[in-house]
Amino acid sequence: MAAPFFLDSPIQLLFFGGKGGVGKTTCATATAIKLARESPENSFLLVSTDPAHSLADSLADFSFSSSNLQILELNAQECLDAFKKKHDGHLREIAMRGTLFDDEDTSQFLDLSLPGLDELMAFLEIARWIDEKLYDHVVVDTAPTGHTLRLLDMPKLVRKWLEALDALLAKNRYMKQLFKGSYDLDELDQFLLELSGSVKRMETILQDQNRCRFVPVMIAEILSCQETLTLLEELKHAQIPVTDIVVNNLYPERTCPACLNRRAHQIQVLGKFSEKLSGYSLWGIASHAEEIRGKEPLSTFWDSILPLDIRQLSFATSQSFYQDSQVEAPGNLPPAQTELLLFGGKGGVGKTTMACATALRMTQDVPGKNVFLFSMDPAHSLSDCLGLQIGSNPTPVTDRLTAVEIDVQAEFETFKKQYAEEIEYYFNVITPNLDMTFDREVMERIMDLSPSGLDEVMGLTMAIKFLAEKQYDVFIFDLAPTGHLIRLLETPELIEEWLKSIFNLFIKYKQIFRLPDITKRLVQMSKNVKQIQALFKDNARTKLYVVSILTEMAFQETIDLVSACEQRLGINVPLFILNLATPLGNCPFCSARFKLEVEIKKKFKKTFAEKHQILVYRQTEPRGLQQLGKLGEALYLPARNQQISDT
Repeated sequence: MAAPFFLDSPIQLLFFGGKGGVGKTTCATATAIKLARESPENSFLLVSTDPAHSLADSLADFSFSSSNLQILELNAQECLDAFKKKHDGHLREIAMRGTLFDDEDTSQFLDLSLPGLDELMAFLEIARWIDEKLYDHVVVDTAPTGHTLRLLDMPKLVRKWLEALDALLAKNRYMKQLFKGSYDLDELDQFLLELSGSVKRMETILQDQNRCRFVPVMIAEILSCQETLTLLEELKHAQIPVTDIVVNNLYPERTCPACLNRRAHQIQVLGKFSEKLSGYSLWGIASHAEEIRGKEPLSTFWDSILPLDIRQLSFATSQSFYQDSQVEAPGNLPPAQTELLLFGGKGGVGKTTMACATALRMTQDVPGKNVFLFSMDPAHSLSDCLGLQIGSNPTPVTDRLTAVEIDVQAEFETFKKQYAEEIEYYFNVITPNLDMTFDREVMERIMDLSPSGLDEVMGLTMAIKFLAEKQYDVFIFDLAPTGHLIRLLETPELIEEWLKSIFNLFIKYKQIFRLPDITKRLVQMSKNVKQIQALFKDNARTKLYVVSILTEMAFQETIDLVSACEQRLGINVPLFILNLATPLGNCPFCSARFKLEVEIKKKFKKTFAEKHQILVYRQTEPRGLQQLGKLGEALYLPARNQQISDT
């Protein structure tokens, strides 16, 4: 039987990526185990770059008798801390050289901007292992699509960061050249050259089809297929090789009506994308009744893989039909005083679907309420879910529902452009006779030293702007998966420190730099950030609804999310939506899965006894306003039956 290339001829660097919840971790883990067993003479590393690691949960009780496979849940912050410890002297000496800014001014910018490089440092660490042949083969379990794409775009961002550091050295080089007649590269120049070289080597490895391959993992659902196409386009743009795609969780043909309908729906979905996926080798993995965790399931995971011909499949089944979602224990709609409603959870559990359904229900049930639905996930899916083209500008969905997919990077680029234009105007018009060439360049590049996450916080401040203008009553946020959600919610504190540094700099050098327009915008941003921080901690105005599924891995990740939100950030989490539950059926598959999910449901009930938990059974993927509206009706009690139970 034919097999994917990555099971027969392992290459040096193998990535598994895709939308959250499609089985990336399972595919990566099962591949590393299989390759290590079949090639005992080679050394392997299985590494996770997802901030919400799940390798340990996937491995469960698995113990290795072989010493040629190492497991690592990479801590990006630790990689950055090691980098800072090793190069702190270099960075601070760069900060002290040659401009009118003193050590305190520039070093605080370096401190605040460096956290944006933590994931890059983790990536560079992987590239170093490959380059130095510390492992023969590295298998990587990546973060969900949106943040994987941001990571792949990081080389371009780090070049700007390096150029900003280089600008700090430029005046020193010029002065030495002027007075000594020559300039020899010193250790600081070498430091920047070496770091630049590391980034270049990383890119070279990523683009080498003989050394690297990226394997997208998807499921036969519209949102997953759409996101896979986006991922493929970006990987092509980044020149990262892709040849094979894994389609996970395919329902085999059974006599059970629920299974038959599910299979028909999956094949119908795949048929819509057959032409766009035709240039790749597709491989199908059957859905398993049990969760793929631990020794036996992982060891046999690839045994049933088969080549997948979508065009043949599309003619082999009858048309599927839509089934309304069945819901147990519907909950209350958010209380009237709620202004900010966040939907969070593991990737692939249905956050977007639940956010859309809730938004539609609120416009129907709450008289006079205008609802604004925001997507903050870098891999937007509101358009696909609603069946409408939602852009970066507010788009009417119904009379009282507006939606937007915030392009946070575009907002940040607009902000940087405004800053650059004002700098240029000041130096060319206000102070044309003052020779400050090098200090001007440093000022121009300050925004390239801004912290990672500033762009996303700017997206949040857009919501605050609309909130302040009283155009909308309730803001519903479809957020990124757990690891990056926690990071986003923690970012405002870092941004606040960065803004303080900017203001201190402008005040300190107010006789030299006067940037009234950008200062005004930064002041407003500072006010908005403070409002965000206050709003997050206001239990009456802000709620986080957690969406999860009935698997052990999702349960463990939910514990991490709730702990971070309630204990560290003070965000109120009153309600859970346990999605994609298996209805009790007559076939062995449905019965086995139902039995396993009952045990996980008991864990949710015991661990989060004080939370209301809505159970949503797996039906056909709801898309479009009509289907989402029906789901919204099922999720929540009628207004007259609402219970006073929310805190």
